[in-house]
Amino acid sequence: MLEGIIRESIGKKGTKALRRDGYLIANIYGKGLENINAAFKMNEYIRTVRNKETLAFPVSIDGKEMDVVVQSYESQAVTGELLHVDLMVAQPGVVTHYHVPVVPQGDAIGLKNKGLVHMAKPRLRVKAAIENVPNQINVDVSPMDVGDSRLVRDLAKIENVTFTDSDRVSVLSIIKAK
Repeated sequence: MLEGIIRESIGKKGTKALRRDGYLIANIYGKGLENINAAFKMNEYIRTVRNKETLAFPVSIDGKEMDVVVQSYESQAVTGELLHVDLMVAQPGVVTHYHVPVVPQGDAIGLKNKGLVHMAKPRLRVKAAIENVPNQINVDVSPMDVGDSRLVRDLAKIENVTFTDSDRVSVLSIIKAK
């Protein structure tokens, strides 16, 4: 479980001091909950997020345990180093928006015809309760050739989950390699 601390100072000086000590600045919020200004050790946070098996993962702040979902993050433009992350508490039964990763399945016919799989939307926005949200959305690309694409409306419907992206939006396509 990821251990974090509560930030006493939320000003620029305190934030810089925490970053210098190897901490990642985080805001934790949820419906009907008070916002928590927290900080996590950078390496522990990255290791936890990379190795998580579900969309939500557990954190402990000041002895208080909760499941959270990454809503957004900010990174340094040149180095790519994480600066800040927004975490939303995954409350059972509360319907809200989540970003679910899209995973292509199979080998497309277009790959043999000098094509590449282009991911237009690596994450799809869905509206559901956390217990109904899938860990990933699988898209079968095996029958696809160069020039074919999968739109949001082509994806299989998931029970109790609503796609909030427009149904005309391309999720992935097979493009011709240059």
